[in-house]
Amino acid sequence: MKILFIHQNFPGQYKHLAPRLAAEGHQCTALTLRIKEPTTWKGVRVLPYNLPDRKAQKTHPWMVDLDTKVTRADACYRAARKLREQGYAPDLILAHPGWGESMFLSDVWPNAKIGLYCELYHHADYPHLNFDPEFDKSDLEMQILRIRMKNLNNHIHFPIADAGISPTLFQADTFPAEFRDKITVSHDGIDTQITYPAPDVRLLIEDEVDVTREDEVITFVNRNLEPYRGYHTFMRALPSLLKERPNARVLIVGGDEVSYGSAPPKGQTWKQIFIDEVRGQISDVDWQRVNFLGRIPYDQFVRLLQVSRVHVYLTYPFVLSWSLMEAMACEAAIVASDTAPVREVIRHNETGILTDFFDTHALVAQVCTLLENNEMRQSLGRAARDQMIEKYDLKSICLPRQVKWVSDIMEGTA
Repeated sequence: MKILFIHQNFPGQYKHLAPRLAAEGHQCTALTLRIKEPTTWKGVRVLPYNLPDRKAQKTHPWMVDLDTKVTRADACYRAARKLREQGYAPDLILAHPGWGESMFLSDVWPNAKIGLYCELYHHADYPHLNFDPEFDKSDLEMQILRIRMKNLNNHIHFPIADAGISPTLFQADTFPAEFRDKITVSHDGIDTQITYPAPDVRLLIEDEVDVTREDEVITFVNRNLEPYRGYHTFMRALPSLLKERPNARVLIVGGDEVSYGSAPPKGQTWKQIFIDEVRGQISDVDWQRVNFLGRIPYDQFVRLLQVSRVHVYLTYPFVLSWSLMEAMACEAAIVASDTAPVREVIRHNETGILTDFFDTHALVAQVCTLLENNEMRQSLGRAARDQMIEKYDLKSICLPRQVKWVSDIMEGTA
């Protein structure tokens, strides 16, 4: 079977599925903006294409999102048409539609089946919108109209898709009923053979960190340090946390950019804004116990989770981070925000501790409770890992389910 993958940053969410399908003998090809020259990656032929140069034009602010997606869709369509002219015709197209690229591919290959990675449908009601009004002072009624326009890309894709897949129930359930019935819920998968507890682990980052399981390590991870993932809440809890735990080391991972939500004021970063807000409440001695590690290589990231005594995860109601589940696979004791979809994997007092996203006092209290209770930490950590193995393991659960989803699409039963 000929399978075409569409992802602007391939492999993205297909980093396990694409090689698996190639290994099973399928002819796998990918179109992506990520590379400049054709290459082969784990049995997948990866082909680049480029965005066209465009003159500046006046566009209504609500249309900028769609305009960007149509630009990408146009470029991908042209690349696909060249493939068609070379005689290529996929049986199945697997696409992440979030950036718009796959919008017109059914016009190139009308007989190809299409399966979409359904990451999120945007809702304009609470808690999806205005969950944390501190960082968005714009007109709420106008925001609702903007969000409605943002979903145009989804609605353009619905009619051409044969099936969808979402990693969590929360994400799948954001989609309208008329398309929700086409969506299979299957997580991308956690490799529990790589993320596992390691009692003798040592995290050594030259000139910054040298810790083992003997140290009282508190970890906090974002792709980028920003309010959408609770960075501000964690930082506001930090002065009290450092006072309560005089021997704790706090390791913070994340970049300075913006992945989600509103941007910081021009010329500033969310990271520095909240350092500046709390720094005056923290002594120089205590501040030496806080390390901002930026973005670190994956092997160091795994050791960070393995060495963690308590891992803090906070998020708006949004896409669930892989880092939380990887921490659970490492048997870290978790304190997490009581928000969906966190509740899908954290059962309070069973696989972790849930706390109000905004309540810094409760966050400090819960972290301290776990740090003081070795038996509780171990129990929660073991239960967390057991759940990852039983429900989210990459090789035994998630990848086979994704492969079956592909088969179901071709058989018309997805």
